[in-house]
Amino acid sequence: MRSYRRHPLLVPALLCAFAVLAARPTDAGDMIDDSGLSAEVARLYEDAALATQRYEAGRLEAETQRARAQRFERLLERQRQEIGVLHEDLGRIARSQYRSGGGMPVTAQIILARSPEELMRGQHVFSRTNLAVNNAIEKSRRAEARLAADEEKAAATWRELDRRNTELASLKKDIEGKLEEARWQLQDRADAAVAAGSCRGAVRLDQPPSQFTTAWVAPLETYELSASYGSGGARWARRHTGQDFAVPIGTPVRAVGAGRVARVSCGGPFGVEVVLAHPGGYYTQYAHLAAVAVDQGERVSTGQWIGQAGTSGNSTGPHLHFEVRVTPESGSAVDPEAWLAARQVNLG
Repeated sequence: MRSYRRHPLLVPALLCAFAVLAARPTDAGDMIDDSGLSAEVARLYEDAALATQRYEAGRLEAETQRARAQRFERLLERQRQEIGVLHEDLGRIARSQYRSGGGMPVTAQIILARSPEELMRGQHVFSRTNLAVNNAIEKSRRAEARLAADEEKAAATWRELDRRNTELASLKKDIEGKLEEARWQLQDRADAAVAAGSCRGAVRLDQPPSQFTTAWVAPLETYELSASYGSGGARWARRHTGQDFAVPIGTPVRAVGAGRVARVSCGGPFGVEVVLAHPGGYYTQYAHLAAVAVDQGERVSTGQWIGQAGTSGNSTGPHLHFEVRVTPESGSAVDPEAWLAARQVNLG
């Protein structure tokens, strides 16, 4: 999927932003007319794009948190090894104390001592050994307490990671489900218009502010290229006359350059379509739409939303069929990819 825009993301605001998106109403009862439905799809389309971007940011943050949890695990393993060494030290000290007589009762040491000096030396050794044992025991206890605290911290990190991943996935799925339902409602209305052979009129969309520094752009912001110009197949009587862009229903379609709306029509193999006339004698066609956002004769600017992609007419799935022609009518198409490339727009 090609993308022309990147947005900075603030990971700490992920769940709050998702909650706002997911809470927006999208029930069929709220979509009274074509304008409301088209606008709802366009808005949900932007919401879904934002949700996907923030889900990706959340996934990257989750990877960071996963790495942090793994570092905890490595730290815990080192602590366990250190405690094992402490336990070995305690055993060694205890064995040494036993061999040196430190384990004898004081009365026995007095009886067996051959002189006061020997008794004092024994008591001194006993005191030092006893202090070493006490210190080793205290150090082991502190290490075990620290280990228990770090184990709980590591477990909490994993729990938070699982909770975040689950919540992000659930909210993203909810938004995408609402969008999918609205998309097919929009497509149903487009199919009805094609069957009647009469368009319902322009649906004005609240397009986000955009500034293009070039005179020409691709007809979609994000897309996957599918059938290309000149390709063959059972779907066409002759060779394919345009470039297809595989996109979901409701994806905003934009004018590749400034011009005038030469035709808006519904019915026939192209379904709902818009044809624009551009300076220099060229025309561009946008076919199989689910809705149109311009009226015939209207002036349009580069990048302006002129409709929403769909699968109306003779279409095997949601996509935009885009043509460049030397007349407004079919049969005069030129290679759209080469035509756009000559205007510094590369589709690949």
